[in-house]
Amino acid sequence: MAQVRLEHVGKVYPGNVRAVNDFNLTINDGEFMVMVGPSGCGKSTTLRMVAGLEEISEGTVTIGDRVVNDVLPKDRDIAMVFQNYALYPDKTVYENMAFCLKMRNFMPPANNDDAGFLGSLTSWWKNRQIKRAEIDRRVREAADILGINELLNRRPKALSGGQRQRVAVGRCIVRNPAVFLFDEPLSNLDAKMRVQMRTEISRLHNRLETTMIYVTHDQTEAMTMGDRIVVMKDGLIQQVATPADLYDSPKNIFVAGFIGTPPMNFFDARIAKVDGKLQIKEESFALDVPAAWQAKLEPYIDKKVVFGLRPEHVGSPSAEGIEHAPTIPAVVEVIEPMGSETYLYMKTGATGFIARVDPHRSCEVGDQLNLAVIMANGHVFDVDTTASII
Repeated sequence: MAQVRLEHVGKVYPGNVRAVNDFNLTINDGEFMVMVGPSGCGKSTTLRMVAGLEEISEGTVTIGDRVVNDVLPKDRDIAMVFQNYALYPDKTVYENMAFCLKMRNFMPPANNDDAGFLGSLTSWWKNRQIKRAEIDRRVREAADILGINELLNRRPKALSGGQRQRVAVGRCIVRNPAVFLFDEPLSNLDAKMRVQMRTEISRLHNRLETTMIYVTHDQTEAMTMGDRIVVMKDGLIQQVATPADLYDSPKNIFVAGFIGTPPMNFFDARIAKVDGKLQIKEESFALDVPAAWQAKLEPYIDKKVVFGLRPEHVGSPSAEGIEHAPTIPAVVEVIEPMGSETYLYMKTGATGFIARVDPHRSCEVGDQLNLAVIMANGHVFDVDTTASII
């Protein structure tokens, strides 16, 4: 295991195309760190710089206590799982997993007690048998961890997508690296298999307790797997936090809208002072500001802001259960029953939003509803900087 540090790391491609800019991050020993963001945000490029597959234009990458900027990938003590499984089609599962060990020089020290040619030959033979036994032990141990013992004699074409992914992970486990790198490893799997595999990778991390860096564009994967999450946009880190902190306390509008399914609702509003009280006023509603927000919103009186509200904080059973809760009047446009809950796609004035309501709430398209709001869970953002105010 090892700590990974990236200090002022940048990547510039020919033509002055900047993919990553001033990236600073410390990944703790044994931590599961997830990098998430839209396509083109620089997350895979950053991972490849850690792996040594991309040249670092600026800054330093440190693994353990060693700066690895100029260290070859094979000497960085890392193992990487790619988006495509990259298995040898002519080799069995066992041979695929054992291949990297056969190519690596971890032969035990030669025993030179026996002098002469015959003694050297005997030592070589003993060491070769020890290496074979060690490879076999590692492969079978990894197969046992991943539950693929019965697949060891099959070739990749006889495996499902999920089984191939397990083999690709197993090929990394046998190396016993200091750091695991995952580059969108589940993107080729169907939805059900993705859920199963992300659970297995999380279980694997708990068992091995090895540092893991995982890249994905799927925020659900990020939220369910990571100890901490790095949210990226346009080559820049937007926020680094635990899943709970990202969800409850996003630093800006991008993070607030990217994290969460369904995404956060945003309303163009302004702060008004009415009878000595502050209100968030939109075209078709006005909501009293909680007392705890007053001081932070005073400088924004008569200014535009963006009001954010997650779907579960408008029209939900917990919101409707609050006495004298403020409400937003809106018209039902689409109803999506999800079984345990229902999503209502609503329209208030010119703004559309989503409400997560009780599945047994009776309503039809076109109905006018007054949906209760949990103001304490709302968010307010600065229009100009997009930074969080509340």
